[in-house]
Amino acid sequence: MAGKNTMHERNSHVGTEREPVIWLRPERASGGRPAERSRAEITEVAVRLADQEGLEAVSMRRVAGVLGTGAASLYRYVATRDDLLDLMIDSVAAEYRLVAPSGDWRADLLTLARQARDIMRRHRWLPALVIGRPALGPHGTDLLEHVLEILDGHPARPARKVEAFAVLTGLAALFVESETAAADAARHGAYLSHVAAAGHHPRIAALIAAAPAEPPPADPFATVLSGALTAVLG
Repeated sequence: MAGKNTMHERNSHVGTEREPVIWLRPERASGGRPAERSRAEITEVAVRLADQEGLEAVSMRRVAGVLGTGAASLYRYVATRDDLLDLMIDSVAAEYRLVAPSGDWRADLLTLARQARDIMRRHRWLPALVIGRPALGPHGTDLLEHVLEILDGHPARPARKVEAFAVLTGLAALFVESETAAADAARHGAYLSHVAAAGHHPRIAALIAAAPAEPPPADPFATVLSGALTAVLG
Protein backbone atom coordinates (compact mmCIF):
# COMPACT_ATOMS: atom_id res chain seq x y z
CA MET A 1 0.00 0.00 0.00
CA ALA A 2 1.31 3.43 -0.90
CA GLY A 3 3.08 5.09 1.96
CA LYS A 4 2.88 2.12 4.30
CA ASN A 5 6.59 1.30 4.14
CA THR A 6 7.51 4.92 4.71
CA MET A 7 5.36 5.06 7.81
CA HIS A 8 6.82 1.79 9.03
CA GLU A 9 10.32 3.20 8.69
CA ARG A 10 9.28 6.24 10.70
CA ASN A 11 7.94 3.98 13.44
CA SER A 12 10.85 1.50 13.40
CA HIS A 13 13.01 3.59 15.74
CA VAL A 14 10.48 3.34 18.55
CA GLY A 15 11.80 1.13 21.33
CA THR A 16 11.33 0.94 25.05
CA GLU A 17 11.81 4.70 25.44
CA ARG A 18 8.84 6.54 24.00
CA GLU A 19 8.55 10.24 23.29
CA PRO A 20 5.92 12.23 25.20
CA VAL A 21 2.46 12.22 23.66
CA ILE A 22 2.18 14.58 20.72
CA TRP A 23 0.26 17.23 22.69
CA LEU A 24 3.30 17.68 24.97
CA ARG A 25 5.56 18.43 22.00
CA PRO A 26 5.86 21.63 19.96
CA GLU A 27 3.38 22.13 17.13
CA ARG A 28 6.20 21.67 14.63
CA ALA A 29 9.86 20.74 14.62
CA SER A 30 12.22 23.65 15.07
CA GLY A 31 14.33 24.93 12.22
CA GLY A 32 13.69 24.91 8.51
CA ARG A 33 11.26 27.00 6.56
CA PRO A 34 8.37 28.93 8.11
CA ALA A 35 5.30 26.87 8.99
CA GLU A 36 3.07 26.08 6.00
CA ARG A 37 0.70 23.57 7.59
CA SER A 38 -0.79 22.80 10.98
CA ARG A 39 -1.53 19.63 12.89
CA ALA A 40 -5.23 20.45 12.67
CA GLU A 41 -5.09 20.69 8.88
CA ILE A 42 -3.14 17.45 8.58
CA THR A 43 -5.51 15.68 10.96
CA GLU A 44 -8.58 16.89 9.08
CA VAL A 45 -7.27 15.40 5.84
CA ALA A 46 -6.36 12.12 7.55
CA VAL A 47 -9.86 11.80 9.08
CA ARG A 48 -11.47 12.50 5.71
CA LEU A 49 -9.34 9.83 4.03
CA ALA A 50 -10.17 7.29 6.73
CA ASP A 51 -13.89 8.08 6.47
CA GLN A 52 -13.88 7.66 2.71
CA GLU A 53 -11.43 4.80 2.17
CA GLY A 54 -10.70 3.19 5.53
CA LEU A 55 -7.78 3.50 7.92
CA GLU A 56 -5.38 1.65 5.63
CA ALA A 57 -5.62 4.54 3.19
CA VAL A 58 -4.10 6.92 5.73
CA SER A 59 -0.39 7.47 5.18
CA MET A 60 1.87 10.48 5.15
CA ARG A 61 2.20 10.09 1.40
CA ARG A 62 -1.56 10.19 0.82
CA VAL A 63 -2.14 13.05 3.28
CA ALA A 64 0.69 15.04 1.72
CA GLY A 65 -0.73 14.41 -1.74
CA VAL A 66 -4.11 15.85 -0.74
CA LEU A 67 -2.36 18.86 0.78
CA GLY A 68 -0.22 19.32 -2.32
CA THR A 69 3.13 18.89 -0.59
CA GLY A 70 5.78 16.25 0.02
CA ALA A 71 5.52 13.62 2.74
CA ALA A 72 8.85 14.68 4.25
CA SER A 73 7.51 18.15 5.04
CA LEU A 74 4.69 16.68 7.16
CA TYR A 75 7.14 14.98 9.51
CA ARG A 76 7.94 18.43 10.86
CA TYR A 77 4.44 18.42 12.37
CA VAL A 78 3.67 14.71 12.96
CA ALA A 79 6.64 12.46 13.67
CA THR A 80 5.03 9.02 13.28
CA ARG A 81 1.86 7.34 12.11
CA ASP A 82 1.05 6.60 15.77
CA ASP A 83 1.04 10.36 16.37
CA LEU A 84 -1.33 10.83 13.45
CA LEU A 85 -3.69 8.14 14.77
CA ASP A 86 -3.71 9.80 18.20
CA LEU A 87 -4.57 13.14 16.61
CA MET A 88 -7.38 11.54 14.60
CA ILE A 89 -8.90 9.83 17.65
CA ASP A 90 -8.88 13.05 19.63
CA SER A 91 -10.10 15.17 16.74
CA VAL A 92 -13.43 13.37 16.39
CA ALA A 93 -14.00 13.64 20.16
CA ALA A 94 -14.79 17.29 19.43
CA GLU A 95 -18.12 16.05 18.03
CA TYR A 96 -19.56 15.36 21.50
CA ARG A 97 -22.17 17.80 22.78
CA LEU A 98 -21.38 18.24 26.45
CA VAL A 99 -24.45 19.60 28.22
CA ALA A 100 -24.88 20.37 31.90
CA PRO A 101 -25.56 17.28 34.06
CA SER A 102 -29.21 16.62 34.92
CA GLY A 103 -28.51 15.02 38.29
CA ASP A 104 -29.35 11.52 37.00
CA TRP A 105 -25.90 10.07 36.38
CA ARG A 106 -27.16 6.91 34.69
CA ALA A 107 -29.28 8.83 32.20
CA ASP A 108 -26.51 11.34 31.51
CA LEU A 109 -23.89 8.65 30.92
CA LEU A 110 -26.26 6.73 28.66
CA THR A 111 -26.85 9.91 26.64
CA LEU A 112 -23.09 10.33 26.34
CA ALA A 113 -22.66 6.68 25.34
CA ARG A 114 -25.27 7.07 22.60
CA GLN A 115 -23.29 10.02 21.29
CA ALA A 116 -20.16 7.87 21.35
CA ARG A 117 -21.93 5.18 19.34
CA ASP A 118 -23.19 7.73 16.79
CA ILE A 119 -19.71 9.24 16.39
CA MET A 120 -18.22 5.79 15.84
CA ARG A 121 -20.90 4.98 13.29
CA ARG A 122 -19.91 8.11 11.38
CA HIS A 123 -16.22 7.20 11.59
CA ARG A 124 -16.16 3.43 11.05
CA TRP A 125 -12.39 3.28 11.53
CA LEU A 126 -12.70 4.63 15.08
CA PRO A 127 -14.02 1.64 17.12
CA ALA A 128 -10.98 -0.54 16.43
CA LEU A 129 -8.66 2.28 17.52
CA VAL A 130 -10.68 3.00 20.68
CA ILE A 131 -10.42 -0.68 21.62
CA GLY A 132 -6.84 -1.26 20.54
CA ARG A 133 -5.04 2.02 21.18
CA PRO A 134 -7.03 4.55 23.20
CA ALA A 135 -5.66 8.08 23.15
CA LEU A 136 -6.42 11.00 25.43
CA GLY A 137 -5.75 14.46 24.05
CA PRO A 138 -7.38 17.87 24.55
CA HIS A 139 -10.89 16.88 23.40
CA GLY A 140 -10.66 13.53 25.16
CA THR A 141 -9.74 15.20 28.43
CA ASP A 142 -12.74 17.53 28.03
CA LEU A 143 -14.87 14.42 27.71
CA LEU A 144 -13.31 12.81 30.77
CA GLU A 145 -13.82 16.02 32.75
CA HIS A 146 -17.48 15.97 31.73
CA VAL A 147 -17.89 12.36 32.88
CA LEU A 148 -16.32 13.27 36.22
CA GLU A 149 -18.69 16.24 36.47
CA ILE A 150 -21.66 13.92 35.88
CA LEU A 151 -20.33 11.64 38.63
CA ASP A 152 -19.49 14.46 41.01
CA GLY A 153 -20.84 13.48 44.41
CA HIS A 154 -21.10 9.79 43.50
CA PRO A 155 -19.51 7.72 46.30
CA ALA A 156 -17.39 5.60 43.95
CA ARG A 157 -13.62 5.96 44.24
CA PRO A 158 -11.92 8.22 41.64
CA ALA A 159 -10.26 5.24 39.95
CA ARG A 160 -13.69 3.65 39.49
CA LYS A 161 -15.01 6.80 37.85
CA VAL A 162 -12.14 6.78 35.37
CA GLU A 163 -12.86 3.09 34.75
CA ALA A 164 -16.50 3.97 34.05
CA PHE A 165 -15.29 6.43 31.40
CA ALA A 166 -13.27 3.65 29.74
CA VAL A 167 -16.22 1.24 29.95
CA LEU A 168 -18.54 3.78 28.33
CA THR A 169 -16.34 4.38 25.29
CA GLY A 170 -15.19 0.76 25.05
CA LEU A 171 -18.71 -0.69 25.05
CA ALA A 172 -19.84 1.84 22.46
CA ALA A 173 -16.97 0.72 20.24
CA LEU A 174 -17.79 -2.97 20.76
CA PHE A 175 -21.44 -2.40 19.86
CA VAL A 176 -20.54 -0.62 16.63
CA GLU A 177 -18.11 -3.41 15.76
CA SER A 178 -20.83 -6.00 16.45
CA GLU A 179 -23.24 -4.09 14.19
CA THR A 180 -20.76 -4.45 11.35
CA ALA A 181 -20.42 -8.16 12.07
CA ALA A 182 -24.21 -8.55 12.21
CA ALA A 183 -24.56 -6.83 8.83
CA ASP A 184 -22.05 -9.29 7.34
CA ALA A 185 -23.92 -12.20 8.94
CA ALA A 186 -27.18 -10.94 7.44
CA ARG A 187 -25.60 -10.91 3.99
CA HIS A 188 -24.49 -14.51 4.38
CA GLY A 189 -27.89 -15.41 5.82
CA ALA A 190 -29.56 -14.06 2.70
CA TYR A 191 -27.37 -16.35 0.63
CA LEU A 192 -28.30 -19.36 2.79
CA SER A 193 -31.97 -18.54 2.28
CA HIS A 194 -31.36 -18.48 -1.46
CA VAL A 195 -29.62 -21.86 -1.27
CA ALA A 196 -32.47 -23.31 0.79
CA ALA A 197 -35.07 -22.08 -1.70
CA ALA A 198 -33.23 -23.76 -4.56
CA GLY A 199 -34.08 -27.17 -3.06
CA HIS A 200 -30.66 -28.81 -3.34
CA HIS A 201 -29.76 -28.59 0.37
CA PRO A 202 -32.69 -30.06 2.31
CA ARG A 203 -30.98 -29.99 5.70
CA ILE A 204 -30.14 -26.31 5.38
CA ALA A 205 -33.72 -25.66 4.28
CA ALA A 206 -35.05 -27.56 7.32
CA LEU A 207 -32.72 -25.65 9.64
CA ILE A 208 -33.92 -22.30 8.32
CA ALA A 209 -37.57 -23.36 8.45
CA ALA A 210 -37.22 -24.50 12.08
CA ALA A 211 -35.46 -21.33 13.28
CA PRO A 212 -37.85 -19.31 15.47
CA ALA A 213 -38.56 -15.73 14.51
CA GLU A 214 -37.33 -13.92 17.60
CA PRO A 215 -38.30 -10.29 18.17
CA PRO A 216 -35.35 -7.92 18.49
CA PRO A 217 -34.44 -7.11 22.11
CA ALA A 218 -35.56 -3.75 23.44
CA ASP A 219 -32.52 -1.45 23.49
CA PRO A 220 -29.75 -3.94 24.37
CA PHE A 221 -27.21 -1.10 24.31
CA ALA A 222 -28.86 0.64 27.26
CA THR A 223 -29.29 -2.63 29.14
CA VAL A 224 -25.67 -3.73 28.78
CA LEU A 225 -24.22 -0.28 29.44
CA SER A 226 -26.35 0.33 32.52
CA GLY A 227 -25.37 -3.06 33.92
CA ALA A 228 -21.69 -2.48 33.27
CA LEU A 229 -21.67 1.01 34.77
CA THR A 230 -23.56 -0.20 37.83
CA ALA A 231 -21.03 -2.99 38.26
CA VAL A 232 -18.12 -0.53 38.06
CA LEU A 233 -19.59 2.26 40.15
CA GLY A 234 -21.81 0.31 42.51
